[in-house]
Amino acid sequence: MAARLLLLAATLSAGLVAGVYVFYAHTVMPALRAADDRTFVAAFAALDRRIVNPWFIATSFLGAPLLAAAALLVTWGDPPAPWVVVAMALHLVTTVVTTGVHLPRNDRLTAIADAPTPPPHAPPWTRRPGCAGTSSGSSRACWPSPASAGP
Repeated sequence: MAARLLLLAATLSAGLVAGVYVFYAHTVMPALRAADDRTFVAAFAALDRRIVNPWFIATSFLGAPLLAAAALLVTWGDPPAPWVVVAMALHLVTTVVTTGVHLPRNDRLTAIADAPTPPPHAPPWTRRPGCAGTSSGSSRACWPSPASAGP
C-alpha cells in the first residue's frame, strides 16, 4: 500500500513539474518573445518572482525527485523499480538543467528588471524551457502505474 501511494504521489508531482515546464515552453515564452524587451523583462521578472515559492518548491520541483527516491526505496526489487530509476534519472536531469542554467539566467534577468533600458535577452530565455520540459515530461511518462507495485 505504501508503494502504491508513493508511486501515485511521485507521478502526480512529476506531472505538475512537467506541466509547468511545458506550459512555459509552448505558451509563456513564445508570448513574451513577441513583446518588446522592456515588457519581456518586466513580465518575466514578475512571473519568476511568483513561481519560486515554497509550495511549488516543496510539492513539485524538489518534491518530484524526493518522492522518486522514496518510491525507489519501497519498490526496489519489484517490477516498477527499473522505471522508477529511469524517472528519477530524468528528474535529476531536469533539476540540474534548472539549477545550472535556468535559475542563474532567471536571476540575472530579474535583477535588471528595473534598469532604464534592459538589453535584449529574449532568445536565450525563450529556448531553454524546452530542454527541461522534455526531460521532465519524459520522466512523467516513465512512471509505472501504482497498481504495478503489488499488494
